Amino acid sequence: MDPLAPIKAFDRLQRRHRGLAIPVAVIKKFGDDQGGNLAALIAYYGFFSLFPLLMVFVAGLGFVLDGDPGAQQAVLDSALKEIPIIGDQLRAGSLTGNGLALGVGLVGALLSGLGVTLAAQTAFNRVHGVPHRERPNFLTSRLRGLGLLASLGTLQLVSTVASGLVSGGFGGAALLVAGVVVSLVLNGVLFTVAFRLLTDSSVPTRQLRPGILSATVLWTILQAVGGAYIGHVVKGAGSTYGTFATVIGLLTWLFLGARVVVYSAEVNSVLANRLWPRGLFDPPEPADDEALTILAEMETHRDDQDVSVSFRDRTAPSPGGSDGPA
Repeated sequence: MDPLAPIKAFDRLQRRHRGLAIPVAVIKKFGDDQGGNLAALIAYYGFFSLFPLLMVFVAGLGFVLDGDPGAQQAVLDSALKEIPIIGDQLRAGSLTGNGLALGVGLVGALLSGLGVTLAAQTAFNRVHGVPHRERPNFLTSRLRGLGLLASLGTLQLVSTVASGLVSGGFGGAALLVAGVVVSLVLNGVLFTVAFRLLTDSSVPTRQLRPGILSATVLWTILQAVGGAYIGHVVKGAGSTYGTFATVIGLLTWLFLGARVVVYSAEVNSVLANRLWPRGLFDPPEPADDEALTILAEMETHRDDQDVSVSFRDRTAPSPGGSDGPA
């Protein structure tokens, strides 16, 4: 009995049905593009961008809440104190406006935030098969990154506050539903702007809608789960275990969020280029050839460089037989 028989049967089935072929094609293209590595890079820069942003946040609140001890205490008692390193340093009276901290935090936030946007641009260019010679240059990519930071920073802050209503359920069912709706709307705007700025201009906006929709829904769920994690798991842990739990939870949350974004971009690429069905075993489908061609042509770095792709005649017997993995 062939142990791979069930998988081969599924392969034959998914090739005939679009509802199965598209998810398989998205997963396979995610692997072709090394999507896990792309998501890990985004999460890495995202993690280190949080602490400068928190410095800006704390210093800014010091100016805004100066002279209002009650409001300061409310902030200190929030989930902010659960953040490693910074949370332990917060205490009554610590929210004071500090121009130096604000300046250092702004510079750090811009540099680390640019790392996130550049990693995201690299991921989207690879997902959509944009050749290196057609990608934004050093200056353009950074200006685009700054624009992305400026446009998305406020939206993400407001969206996260709204998601707090989802995880906490403050104010009853009506406010909970309102929090979900507001969070979905804001996340939808956030990903519409992000996908448009990160995707090559040759891709029409209408082709980005499926990925925007999936990213919006999944990101909202991740926000709710992350808020519940901090509110229930981390607060119930000891100081030592709580720090580890927060760091691991934060890294996991960022990595999952980055995977959601990359997978959503893959959905757009698969649908736009009609890269389905994909074969799990031989013989390969035309979409398999097209996906490999896009990967190869993406490596053109100069205008005078040409990359061509050809495939051997499949009617001839191959050394590995006809049932090997595609």
